Amino acid sequence: MLKQYLQFKLSQKLSPQQIQLMKLIQLPTQAFEQRLKQELEENPALETGKEERKDDFEDNFDNSQDDYEDNDKIEAEDINVDDYLSDDEIPDYRTSANNYSADDDEKSVPYASGTTFTQHLINQLNTFRLSDEERDIAEFLVGSVDESGYIRRSLSDIVDDLAFTQSVYTDEEKVENILKKVQQLDPAGVAARSLQECLSIQLHRKEKHPDVELAIEIIDQAFEKFTKKHYKKLMQKFDVNEEQLKEAIHEIERLNPKPGGSYAGNNRIVEHVVPDFAIKIVDGELELTLNGRNAPELHVSREYNNMLKGYKESKDKSKQQKDAVLFIKQKLDAAKWFIEAIKQRQQTLFVTMSAIMHYQKEYFLTGDERKLKPMILKDIADEIDMDVSTVSRVANSKYVDTPYGTKLIKEFFSESMTNDQGEEVSTREIKKILETVIEEEDKKKPLTDAALSKILKEKGYPIARRTVAKYREQLDIPVARLRKTI
Repeated sequence: MLKQYLQFKLSQKLSPQQIQLMKLIQLPTQAFEQRLKQELEENPALETGKEERKDDFEDNFDNSQDDYEDNDKIEAEDINVDDYLSDDEIPDYRTSANNYSADDDEKSVPYASGTTFTQHLINQLNTFRLSDEERDIAEFLVGSVDESGYIRRSLSDIVDDLAFTQSVYTDEEKVENILKKVQQLDPAGVAARSLQECLSIQLHRKEKHPDVELAIEIIDQAFEKFTKKHYKKLMQKFDVNEEQLKEAIHEIERLNPKPGGSYAGNNRIVEHVVPDFAIKIVDGELELTLNGRNAPELHVSREYNNMLKGYKESKDKSKQQKDAVLFIKQKLDAAKWFIEAIKQRQQTLFVTMSAIMHYQKEYFLTGDERKLKPMILKDIADEIDMDVSTVSRVANSKYVDTPYGTKLIKEFFSESMTNDQGEEVSTREIKKILETVIEEEDKKKPLTDAALSKILKEKGYPIARRTVAKYREQLDIPVARLRKTI
């Protein structure tokens, strides 16, 4: 049996403007500039730059002229033209902010240029005498070299790809012979298939003397023992003393494990970080500025306002005019929404970074990471009365220029732990102390995680061995055995 009933439901939905604002907040400076450029191209009603002040439009038009009989589906009568004409009293919509300086208004964007790494290698192939088939294979091998200078694919896969994509039918033996020629290119070690092969190629190019010859034997015959730093086993295997082994290892340490990275014109696009904020110390006080590129001057096109004025003053309104004014209304709404979103973005960025700066005031005044206070997203969200997700969007993608270098804002956030005195300290502070202890250790007898844990406890930080291991890995510091030197 069917029944009819009422149900009350409370739901929260984001408006298109709120979604647009959140997306804008998340964008770093350079991405924001691209988004602004895209909006200016798509919306002719939106313009950038300063606009001369114009005479005020007449107010209080006779609205009766908007009342006309028309049964068309397009209802232009619903548009209050006065709303759009009067909104342009302040051309830039107050988007100019006083929290940035002209010095930060960077206009140029750097671009990576020059010969690519791949082209650099192909140019060298021109000095080799190769048949057409050999050149095709050689160029394919060069194209398989990654940004570090390695070929990380098996020869069987390369043979298959040559057949399918280049219509070159060959075998692994011939490809390997061509690979040996490609490995003669500069920089030394390029086109190697492993770190061992890369180091071996570089050593074989060196001028031969006892230290280099021993280094070649170590890499070619005892690479695993070398990587695990089993120095005693190496001395026994090659019947050398500690000083001889030390000189050979010194030769190996001078090699380049990533030959591709040494080429300045690498085909990787270098990411240029543009700080979104700048913090300066002026007379012992912190001063925060927002990068001028985040505060563009925007206004609604005067031409579009003139179109609306002409529509309002015309007595006979055709269907074409109604269609045109509806299009204008849509573009003006979008322009006004975007301008307001830009304004709110500026305010949100500045307020959030200002709260972070004051929260970590001791660090920004001294640059000592041990002065960083424990801080989570909720601390700042509560401080500025905003949602945690908003603070996260600002912190995860924005950079700040400080007297101590350009920093990613999320680096200032860290969890806390209690020291032996019951005080809340930042995990960043503990990591910095751990890093310092490891730097000062005796490299011939590096400290184990258990020993590091004991030292930290003596300094007042009761941390378990597992936690020390976790922090050490986060700092990208190897275990004690791999830190050992002779």
